[in-house]
Amino acid sequence: PEFAVATGEGPFGQAALVLNASRRFRYTLDLKKEEEKEIIRRTIRSHAQVIRAVFLFKEAGENDPREAYTGIKFTTASRGFPIEMEKLKTLNRDHDSVLLQEIRGVKGLSDLLKSNLDRGINPTEDELLQRRDVFGANTYPRKKRKSILRFVFDACKDLTLIILMVAAAISLTLGMATEGVKEGWYEGGSIFLAVFLVILVTATSDYRQSLQFQHLNEEKQNIQVEVLRGGKRFRTSIFDLVVGDVVPLNIGDQVPADGILISGHSLAIDESSMTGESKTVHKDQKAPFLMSGCKVADGYGSMLVTGVGINTEWGQLMANLSEDNGEETPLQVRLNGVATFIGMVGLSVAGVVLGVLAIRYFTGHTKNPDGTVQFRAGTTGLKQGFMGAIRILTIAVTIVVVAVPEGLPLAVTLTLAYSMRKMMLDKALVRRLSSCETMGSATTICSDKTGTLTLNKMTVVEAHFIGTRLDPCDDVRAISSSSAALLIEGIAQNTTGTVFLPEDGGAADVTGSPTEKAILSWGLKIGMDFNDVRSKSSVLHVFPFNSEKKRGGVAVQVSDTGVHIHWKGAAELVLSSCKSWLSLDGSVQPMGAQKRNEYKKSIEDMAKSSLRCVAFAYCQCDIEKIPKEDIADWKLPEEDLTLLGIVGIKDPCRPGVRSAVQLCKNAGVKVRMVTGDNIETAKAIALECGILDANGVISEPFVIEGKAFREMSEIARGEIADKITVMGRSSPNDKLLLVQALKRKGHVVAVTGDGTNDAPALHEADIGLAMGMSGTEVAKESSDIIILDDDFTSVVKVVRWGRSVYANIQKFIQFQLTVNVAALVINVIAAVSSGDVPLNAVELLWVNLIMDTLGALALATEPPTDNLMKRQPVGRREPLVTNIMWRNLFVQAIYQIAILLIFNFSGKKI
Repeated sequence: PEFAVATGEGPFGQAALVLNASRRFRYTLDLKKEEEKEIIRRTIRSHAQVIRAVFLFKEAGENDPREAYTGIKFTTASRGFPIEMEKLKTLNRDHDSVLLQEIRGVKGLSDLLKSNLDRGINPTEDELLQRRDVFGANTYPRKKRKSILRFVFDACKDLTLIILMVAAAISLTLGMATEGVKEGWYEGGSIFLAVFLVILVTATSDYRQSLQFQHLNEEKQNIQVEVLRGGKRFRTSIFDLVVGDVVPLNIGDQVPADGILISGHSLAIDESSMTGESKTVHKDQKAPFLMSGCKVADGYGSMLVTGVGINTEWGQLMANLSEDNGEETPLQVRLNGVATFIGMVGLSVAGVVLGVLAIRYFTGHTKNPDGTVQFRAGTTGLKQGFMGAIRILTIAVTIVVVAVPEGLPLAVTLTLAYSMRKMMLDKALVRRLSSCETMGSATTICSDKTGTLTLNKMTVVEAHFIGTRLDPCDDVRAISSSSAALLIEGIAQNTTGTVFLPEDGGAADVTGSPTEKAILSWGLKIGMDFNDVRSKSSVLHVFPFNSEKKRGGVAVQVSDTGVHIHWKGAAELVLSSCKSWLSLDGSVQPMGAQKRNEYKKSIEDMAKSSLRCVAFAYCQCDIEKIPKEDIADWKLPEEDLTLLGIVGIKDPCRPGVRSAVQLCKNAGVKVRMVTGDNIETAKAIALECGILDANGVISEPFVIEGKAFREMSEIARGEIADKITVMGRSSPNDKLLLVQALKRKGHVVAVTGDGTNDAPALHEADIGLAMGMSGTEVAKESSDIIILDDDFTSVVKVVRWGRSVYANIQKFIQFQLTVNVAALVINVIAAVSSGDVPLNAVELLWVNLIMDTLGALALATEPPTDNLMKRQPVGRREPLVTNIMWRNLFVQAIYQIAILLIFNFSGKKI
């Protein structure tokens, strides 16, 4: 049977359906046999796993075991880079510390990237090309710029042109109705054609200006960064960086790519541009990941580049952003107001004329050339009366066309575009368009000393050690070997610069800030072996140079128990912390009042010779006193120091700076020096540059220290701000306080700056001028204009160009208004007196368009002259149309009315 029913008690009931009852018990489970089979299977699996493990261990012995954890093919190093791109992206994106540790940290990663943490990558072109092919370039795709059709559409939105287009449409309609199709097309079509040409020229000019902005933006983003390749430091474009590069980082720098920290001291990064959080993040070996686009807020260090271009979050962000080049400057806003006002006046006058002519016509006071009356109530037909009314409306449209200044938008565009291009040639990169015109209104310039008024090429020319002056300054034969070694140790370790010695025995290549380069170069002259000295001691902790304290320090371990704390900074400030000095034989002597005064006298004498004074001091510290953990928070001892010596550094004034300062004085622009240098050094340089007059008063409040100024009340600062000419030993906050006080007094303030801490003052000023060569990226981002050659004479050129823009626009307004007012007066008087207009809308529009275009081109391309610097600043609120211009317009109108009256009384038609 195919099925049977079995009965019995069970958990699911009393009956069960059994399919194929004859096979019912064929597959009955034998638990004992199944258990034996499972034991056999487990034994086989265990043996297989043992065999597999043996092979894995064997393979692990032959290969790098890290591949099992990271997926990185370490065995392919000879055939290319043994790290996959995706793994590198994961490392950068996720900040994967576990993965970093599995590949033996930054040292293991540099091996994978075939780089050297001490020497960088091979600088050959083939090497760089290969890395760009594998890991990408440090660039990102640009968003597609607006087409010229978009600019045409934007040009059509101009109110002046809208009025003209409406007038053209009315003229076209009325002309076809009264004069016929051909005459109507001639009248209205000609106006349309003129408007089209204005739109085309404006759109083309705006399009070219957008291309120019794009070029300027590329220049702005083309940051110069320091890179280590082949053991040598040099500067290159940020776009040239590749994965594997070793990049030094200093305060104020922008992190140029994604990377891993190699080493650093007190390194703090402002990651707000990427995370949105304003607090700075300290970087060390526990938190080594660096993100492109962030800024170095404090400290210094070096990084290994692990991601560039579009493979970084910053690159992806920038690829989706575009610069807004549609900035409208205050001058353009005011000009738009002028154009709108003139247009409204034209419409109002046209309305009045329309009313007067309509009254004259319908009251029978308008006559034909033969003396007959044009309209008689109850006699003149409806069609004839309608056509007369249309003719009156045509006259009103003509008056509107005459009044509208159609060339004004074009003049502004051409002037600003030309000025920006020429300012670029004069070493001024405009970041904000409004600064072009604002600079022409500047009444005072607060300038840095170093690098702006001076060449920023420093040399040690005087040295005082062991209580005596060295002559020449690099003759240290009189100094004991132990004292010289201690001084050289401080020079080599307490620096952010480097010394590169070519393998061929050539001249040493010294890098760093100008001050660091001067001191390191002097160190080489007195016998310093830079690499050897640094190898004999290890750096434990660093206090980077601080513009507030004006000093920097380093703790170095010289033995198992001994630590030296070296300080370097402003001479009088370091001297005030010294309780002893190093004598000729190397013994430490107490700093008595007489010896302290001798050193003070040496500092004053060097400062009066316009030398920058830098002092070296040190103290000893037991290793037990140094914290084992959280050493980053340890404060270096800065009291009870032993003075090692003082050097005087010469930084000569720039050629031409004295004449540039005098030019500013003649132009009514006061130049003020704000510097962190000694007050005596500041006075000496100010006298040399012509900022101070040797026959004038050289004392407070004309010359003041930053500390004295900041300790005053806000009211007191406001009272003396106008008088301050030189501020020495100033902090960045002192500069900010001075700018705020001057602005409250009504000044238009321009400020130069190069440091990160100058950013608040640059931002607060009416015009912030950052230095392109020595300026940090933070300072440049806060500025309006970047002075590419760091030269004060270029600052004066910017003032001249600013005044040129304003003067040229005023000239064009006077030219435009004179033509338009004269034509308007003629047509209004003629229309009211005779019922007709002598100046045809088409004829006048084309003449105006041609003259306006030529006038705009002539004025826009007129170079600035020194005559512009012989007048006083235009001021913050001077109107575009001055009283003199209004007077000239009034005289012109009277002149036109007189001509009309003469013609009318003579019986001649005008």
